[in-house]
Amino acid sequence: MPLDAARSAFEWLVAGPCPVSVDGRLFPGLPARRVPLNEVRDRLLRRRCPQSVRDAVWAHLVLLARTEGGTWTVGCVGVALPALTVIAATLSAKFAGDPSDIHAAVLAGFVAELGGIDLRRPRIMLRLRWAAYRAGHACVREALDAPVPSGHAGEGFRSAMPPPPWGHPDFVLARAVADGAITAVEAELIGATRLEGVSLADVAAERYMSYQAVKKARQRAERRLVAYLRDDVRDAGPHGCDVATQVADAVTITAAEDVNALAVPSRTVTAAAVGGAPVLRGRVSPQGRFSGVQECGAAPVIPAPTASTPAPLLRRSGPTPGASRCA
Repeated sequence: MPLDAARSAFEWLVAGPCPVSVDGRLFPGLPARRVPLNEVRDRLLRRRCPQSVRDAVWAHLVLLARTEGGTWTVGCVGVALPALTVIAATLSAKFAGDPSDIHAAVLAGFVAELGGIDLRRPRIMLRLRWAAYRAGHACVREALDAPVPSGHAGEGFRSAMPPPPWGHPDFVLARAVADGAITAVEAELIGATRLEGVSLADVAAERYMSYQAVKKARQRAERRLVAYLRDDVRDAGPHGCDVATQVADAVTITAAEDVNALAVPSRTVTAAAVGGAPVLRGRVSPQGRFSGVQECGAAPVIPAPTASTPAPLLRRSGPTPGASRCA
């Protein structure tokens, strides 16, 4: 497996009396000595490690990979291996074919992003993970879209529908972006705050926006996402069971208050009594009694978007506006 080869190369770099290391005196919280990269990885994974230290270390490693390449590129991969392994395992869990291509795509997406990621923005590793996930997801979609052998012996081959991997909400976000229901920036906002555990306050500070502006932008994106999925289920007709499952996964991520990036949300969709579209049971924003988001748990009124009043798109502030690389 490509990730196994990367792990072996990284272990070789940090073995022996002179392992590849960084100067810990450059970063607050690290020992005042040369710190081997495997120890750096372990320290960055600790819960009490501040985000500012993670970003400073990752910016340093990425700059070294860009300027010196080779050893430091392998070093970056080794420090990120825990996240890359989880991503590859998630994407290949329901894939019946050889997962080597998926693992290779995840690794290639991560390495490619090292050369272009904006080091001035926070949460560098989070954005590197998204790039690796997008590359692996594209590989899965390409494999599943290929014709699949079907039928009994002697009947030859014909095209068949691939098994839909609707087990993870990131698939739903990626498809919604591909179909133009939400933008890549909005998908990154939903994914970061609903799945990665990033607070809206942190996102607002990162994008130089107010908390309320980011909150309303997420609400508008989630409304359009739910409306898009409802329309998709209606178009699928009475046989759209797989799509209904997909809708359930997408809607429940908007009701989740504390879910990690790789958790599988529970399904909350019930079928209508007489051939109608599934009824969605989920909240777009948290409504806990003490959440402070919806004013003491009051049920929010969510008007359906109309063609005459399109919802405004969330735009990233900064000197270089552009579409996000989020899947």
